[in-house]
Amino acid sequence: MTFILKTEGLNKTYRLGGIVNAKQIQALNDVNITVESDKPVVIAIVGESGSGKTTLAKTLLRLETPTSGRAIVYDEVVAGQGAIPNKKDFLGLVQPIFQNPFEAFNPLKRLDRYLFMTGRHFAGAADAAAEQAQAERALRQVGLSLAEARGRFPHELSGGQLQRVAVARALIASPSLLVADEPVSMVDASLRTSIVNLFRTLRDELGVSILYITHDLATAYSISDRVVILRRGQVVESGDARQVLDHPQHPYSMELKGAVLAPEVSESGSHT
Repeated sequence: MTFILKTEGLNKTYRLGGIVNAKQIQALNDVNITVESDKPVVIAIVGESGSGKTTLAKTLLRLETPTSGRAIVYDEVVAGQGAIPNKKDFLGLVQPIFQNPFEAFNPLKRLDRYLFMTGRHFAGAADAAAEQAQAERALRQVGLSLAEARGRFPHELSGGQLQRVAVARALIASPSLLVADEPVSMVDASLRTSIVNLFRTLRDELGVSILYITHDLATAYSISDRVVILRRGQVVESGDARQVLDHPQHPYSMELKGAVLAPEVSESGSHT
């Protein structure tokens, strides 16, 4: 079995204020997560604002350094002591999908340049023809084409289209894990289902695992195989998604479930 995700005593403490009146905030508190699988999975990290979800995502993406403990992705240490030292090797294993696609791209830079540069630096593209071929293939995988992105600036696409370009850019590097931090919260409700269904396709057809950070229990139920529920930086419940979400044991998990007023049905017919 492969450790798709494993955290061992992961802690992150922020120091706020001056020297005299410094205050410490424990964003992650002894977080231990184990997800073993021989096939790709979607892992939902669920919790309200301030639960530590985004700090966990940033730690896995090396945007934050853990105070102690470590994180393992596909049997490689990515954060903490013994982490992969080479940034290129790391980005070939883990790629981010950020919450707001309009903040993920420089508004003055054309989108195709992002795609071509990713192919050159992380996928071994030897020339312009190879860069274009890789970009076209990745865009096709998310339901777009290079013609729709070529020469265009971020503001010229809709939020849903731009989020798909962000996913395509990540796919060019052939990662094993996508870390998606609230990836549907900034798109219209009508587009959320299409993004969620895209993640299903990436798991089932491309063999990519996804860490899906969300406060939305409905979409987590729709696509996740495993779920981890965070509260104030601590794991309060984790396991098989259906078991945890259908039969929550912790009072906080019950509270989150109770906040979902009614189930909806996605385009694929599964409950959300």
